[in-house]
Amino acid sequence: MKILITGSNGMLGHDLINALKNHDLILTNSKTLDITDKNHTIDFICEAKPDIVINSAAYTDVDGCEENQDLAYAVNGEGVRNLALACREADCPLVHISTDYIFNGKNDRPWVEDDEIGPISIYGKSKLKGEEAILEILDKYFIVRTAWLYGVNGKNFPRTMLELAESHSEITVVYDEVGTPTYTPDLAGGISQLIETDYYGIYHLTNSGSCSWCEFAKYIFDVAGKDINVVPVTASEFARPAPRPSYSVLENKNWIEKGFKPLRSYKEAIKEYIELIK
Repeated sequence: MKILITGSNGMLGHDLINALKNHDLILTNSKTLDITDKNHTIDFICEAKPDIVINSAAYTDVDGCEENQDLAYAVNGEGVRNLALACREADCPLVHISTDYIFNGKNDRPWVEDDEIGPISIYGKSKLKGEEAILEILDKYFIVRTAWLYGVNGKNFPRTMLELAESHSEITVVYDEVGTPTYTPDLAGGISQLIETDYYGIYHLTNSGSCSWCEFAKYIFDVAGKDINVVPVTASEFARPAPRPSYSVLENKNWIEKGFKPLRSYKEAIKEYIELIK
């Protein structure tokens, strides 16, 4: 299969390259394919003639999105619309990576794919614009919502915690935000299975299990053998420009119903990650 990957130099992009290495890959980044340029995007994809496009390009700095709203909507909204238009023109499916931030975080059970949408941040609102464009333009698409990503090739929460542990004996971490840490190689492996099918639609795809950021930090230090005092604080005490959903656990309902195996526990995945970066 000929697969075009946007954002191939990003954290997930690196792992998609590895998961899909047996395919014919067309790798792009913001310099070689500016998805905010509609005409260029359509021309590029029609000329490349891929069998499928995977969009892992995004403006993911949640706080940065609050301060650079035009950029957030340009990349996460209009950029995705341009890709959808290009895929319609080239008659190929689009895989788009979306986020738990399209929900408002006020739930007492894991979110399923058709739950009511209600983003509370510019990042979430801009990502929702991308989803809406795909639904409007394409019939053949996979929208994959995921959460709390980390991997070897990027800045992320576990890496930050382990770096702080080198110079701190006590670290404050938010305890009233709950979600599922998701390891990008596991997510990439899931996407590689999905694109072998024509089970088009919206999917939630994360590692199994859930925790708060505080619980996750404690587990990271436990696995890494670090003696760090983790001090729980509320999200309101840990002030940041963008609001975060307080409950972000995604139930992988459609994934399981289509017969796919659940991704492994986040606890197993983080062990592998810590071994790799030691």
